[in-house]
Amino acid sequence: MRGGTPSTEDFGQRLRFLRTRAGLSQEALSHAAGVSVRALADMERGRTRGPQRRTVEALAEALGLDGDEASGLEASAAQGRPRPRPVEGPSVPVPLALPRDIQDFTARDTALARLLDLARDAGASRPVVTVVAGQPGLGKTAFAVHAAHRLAPHFPDGQLALDLHGMDTEPTTPRDALARLLSAMGVADAAIPAGTEDRASLWRSLAAGRRLLLLLDNATDETQVGPLLPGTGPSLTIVTSRQALAGLASVHRCDLALLRREEAVELLTRIVGPERVRAEAQAARDLADLCGHLPLAVRIAGQRLLSRPHERLGKLVARLAAEGRRLDGLQAGSLQVRAAFALSYRQLSADSGTFLRRAALAAGADFSPETGALLAGLSYDKAVACAEELTDAGLLQSDPTAERFRFHDLLRLYAAEQVEAEDGPEARAAALDRTTEWMLCRATAAALHFDVDHDRTAPSGDPAPDTAPTGREEARAWLEAERAQWLAALRRAHDTGRHRQVLDTAKAMHWFSDRTQHWEQWVEVFRRSADSARALGSRREEAAHLNYLAWAHNLCVHDPRSALVSADAALVAARDSEDGLQEGWALGYGAGALHRLGRTEEAHTRLRAAARCLASQGSPHARLAELTILNSLGTLLRQNGRPAEALDIHRRSEQICRAGVPGRTDELIALYHAVARQQIGNDLAALERWPEAEPPLRQALASFETAQMPAWTEQARLDLGQVLGAMGHPEARQTLIAARDALAALRSPRQEEAATALAALDRTTTGR
Repeated sequence: MRGGTPSTEDFGQRLRFLRTRAGLSQEALSHAAGVSVRALADMERGRTRGPQRRTVEALAEALGLDGDEASGLEASAAQGRPRPRPVEGPSVPVPLALPRDIQDFTARDTALARLLDLARDAGASRPVVTVVAGQPGLGKTAFAVHAAHRLAPHFPDGQLALDLHGMDTEPTTPRDALARLLSAMGVADAAIPAGTEDRASLWRSLAAGRRLLLLLDNATDETQVGPLLPGTGPSLTIVTSRQALAGLASVHRCDLALLRREEAVELLTRIVGPERVRAEAQAARDLADLCGHLPLAVRIAGQRLLSRPHERLGKLVARLAAEGRRLDGLQAGSLQVRAAFALSYRQLSADSGTFLRRAALAAGADFSPETGALLAGLSYDKAVACAEELTDAGLLQSDPTAERFRFHDLLRLYAAEQVEAEDGPEARAAALDRTTEWMLCRATAAALHFDVDHDRTAPSGDPAPDTAPTGREEARAWLEAERAQWLAALRRAHDTGRHRQVLDTAKAMHWFSDRTQHWEQWVEVFRRSADSARALGSRREEAAHLNYLAWAHNLCVHDPRSALVSADAALVAARDSEDGLQEGWALGYGAGALHRLGRTEEAHTRLRAAARCLASQGSPHARLAELTILNSLGTLLRQNGRPAEALDIHRRSEQICRAGVPGRTDELIALYHAVARQQIGNDLAALERWPEAEPPLRQALASFETAQMPAWTEQARLDLGQVLGAMGHPEARQTLIAARDALAALRSPRQEEAATALAALDRTTTGR
């Protein structure tokens, strides 16, 4: 002994002496060295006699040992390390050392912390297995290697890394993988059993008593991984795979997500340096976005910039901004995003490959199996199976609640490339035409649930009656979920000359559009339908759809100038076709546009003309139109300082509603009645008859909420909030806050009015 230090032959006693001399508990040394308390206890008790050099170095640093003492501690550890069995001939143990760690590794702190907890939980009777899965390019291997280096001190009996080549045409067999593991444990080639089961049994027996960290990278499936997992002992196995490996039981799962934007920028910063990123901060953020926050893509962009130190980030941003060149730009040497995707794509079955590439033709951020089936020419059940397979392979992402799927942006570009390469223009056009026909038929049938003129006993015309929406709630849900898809179908039908189908779909959508007034897309829908009517030479239909377009410009995108142009064109077409109903609507929509443009007298004149035109007609359509015109006329009068006259007109509207309109349902008339009540409440408020104004406004709000008409609902809520504020009502502030936030989300021009009313209420409350 030197200075009372135990001899080098007993590592455990030496470590305990040094720890006690330093005045450290096992817990304190564990924290300082990054070695678990359990591992320290095993070392000091002699259960672990020869920890790895990396672990000893961490302990020596934490204990503050000088060079000689650190060398002595390492020597005592070396005495206890297992030596390879002597082998005959040239065969030698095959080391499976961890790959080099990436120094600029970024983020994943939560996942790393979870693995650290798992390492601490590993016990003699419960070896821990964690599966790191996810789409190509997420950095699964980089994460696993980095985690293994961080966790190495907790596993003093060794760290083994084995690439299973899961993406190769011939992945490593379990038998061959076991041979490599046994060789790494010092088993001579001649002593390795011939059969897979015997090799697995020997492997499990050798691993049972050791604190081993095993990294199985790039696994292909459960049958490859299962025989390699230790059965007992305090080991930790990290498995990476592009497959979900859902069949592995009793494992922990670590599904890596895309980087957040700031994390992607941080990774870029670590690669190219903070100076370049600070100099072009916005370009760095744009570059992260163009890479889809995919770690592989960000790394490739960074490596490319690193190799070109004088190139500006903005130059690469400009190149990647063109979708057709983005995948070409995301390559640096042997690193290629396209190649990473191709590895997975080449392993797909024929049907799944077709489903993946054709799904890239779907419109919108996500798509249903129904859309995928139509595009791929598969049955619905087969499409669902393909979508599930692709999700397990990390090539699609599934919605957590709905039966819908989405691509990563870069993977969608890759899939679209495969459409061009493997299908060609004819197959692509056929897939889109098939989907267009089906989508427009389903959209028309769904929209007719809201059409007051539709005969409910007539066949729906749905292309798949067994799966068709059966009521308004289901129809609304389908129309909302598939909005991007049926709008794309409408565009294609218009552009390929199927004008009658465009008109039929847009006409069916008319009543539904009233309930979704906040959708800006109605401008495009009715612009295309008006154009289709013109192409068919139908002036009567052109007048109707130009009126729909004027409505959309007025109320959906708040563009009164365009609304006036459409309304004037509708007026000409209506008079050409001698359609009094459309003439009345055109006068009304034109008046609404003029009112918004501040041309009040002209608006008043047109509204009076519209009312006269419609009053002379006896159809139910004319009565509903007249109700709308009267409500608009009253609103104009009130806003021009004539609330008493406005109240009289709105009372007249209410009387028409109470009397009912022949051929129109009570549900529909209730909505018109709600509009009248809202305006009556506003008229009474303008007359400062606050207590009388509250009940009709509450009734209107309740009706719009029941009908699920958010644009109407929130305006009524604002009107009610202002009345409550004038009355000093305790609900006023919360009502105005709710209206302000909802109107902002709807991009309503009245959001400023709500904010102003709330600020005025707060000033009144605080006395400032």
